[in-house]
Amino acid sequence: MVVTQIDHVDENDQMAECIDNCFEAAQACEWCADECAEEGEEMAKCLRLCRDVADLTTMHARFMARNSSYSSDLAETCADACEECADECEQHDDEHCQVCADVLRECADSCREMASA
Repeated sequence: MVVTQIDHVDENDQMAECIDNCFEAAQACEWCADECAEEGEEMAKCLRLCRDVADLTTMHARFMARNSSYSSDLAETCADACEECADECEQHDDEHCQVCADVLRECADSCREMASA
């Protein structure tokens, strides 16, 4: 079974895209956090934010998949966290931070759309 076979997701392209974006953001954040861990204390804030966002985005994707009534509230929180983390990542020249910031901006946009849906 794939996500598009879940009735409420299949009928909502916006939700399917947000689920995909959330999982992509989680992957980018896990990669970025792992790379930041190797770089020392100056990357501690980036690492922490990435770990928080990875957890939030996977949780939000799971809530959407189960059609939870809390999904809209979580979407707003997820978007805020993605934006804060992207702001932090953009301050660093490392490729992993730049890639992560780009992915997080897209995720924040789709989460905002889900929050207002």
